[in-house]
Amino acid sequence: MTSSQDVDTTTPDIDLKVHGDSKPEEDPIDPLDELPGEVEMSIFDHLDELRQRIFYSLIAVAVGVIGCFLAVKPIVQLLEVPAQGVKFLQLAPGEYFFVSVKVAGYSGLLLSSPFVLYQIIQFVLPGLTRRERRLVGPVVLGSSFLFAGGIVFAYLLLIPAALKFFISYGADVVEQLWSIDKYFEFVLLLLFSTGLAFQIPIIQVLLGALGIVSSKQMLSGWRYVILGAVVLGAILTPSTDPFTQSLLAGAVLGLYFGGIGLVKLTGK
Repeated sequence: MTSSQDVDTTTPDIDLKVHGDSKPEEDPIDPLDELPGEVEMSIFDHLDELRQRIFYSLIAVAVGVIGCFLAVKPIVQLLEVPAQGVKFLQLAPGEYFFVSVKVAGYSGLLLSSPFVLYQIIQFVLPGLTRRERRLVGPVVLGSSFLFAGGIVFAYLLLIPAALKFFISYGADVVEQLWSIDKYFEFVLLLLFSTGLAFQIPIIQVLLGALGIVSSKQMLSGWRYVILGAVVLGAILTPSTDPFTQSLLAGAVLGLYFGGIGLVKLTGK
């Protein structure tokens, strides 16, 4: 007697996939790298906007200069304070007038700089990504604060130190009678060059945020930074005394290493 075994004739389920020409998935775009509210503008529209913003900026500068010229006497007296004990002379006809124009020009440019900076930001803002726009506020605020700090540092420390050196050096030989034009050329140059030198941390933060230079790379070149600070101090200070140059070089070094700390805090 033969027994028959039940044979399972069912076939197992097999997932059949059709492999066609499939493209590799593209990496999703980071929303921070997108341009929010992007608006197409022609080259002529850009040029027209640029012309308008330059015109508004020039109007603001002109108003600031005229306003400072009308009140230039108190500004001149304020800038003469560091040179205590020195008598200023007008060595040529109209010298004080041209000094007044120069002082009003620098002061008006300084007062109108926030509006000019606003026009620049509004022009470049549409071309910035969300990530870059996040840097605009801190950079503008930090840059303004450091520039003002540089002017105060020069007015309270650098200029008095340099003038004290010059006055004491020839006190027993010559009487201190200075040309008012040369004095203000010295003071204004030192004020604004120091304000620009104080922008070093802002440049470092931008380089770190954009991934161009890391804090470790900045720190590794400290020898070259010291040399550059000494050279920068010698170039930016109109005086030739080593004390004033060393004072500015020390401030530049402090700002540089402080900038490294800020970049480190951002994780770069």
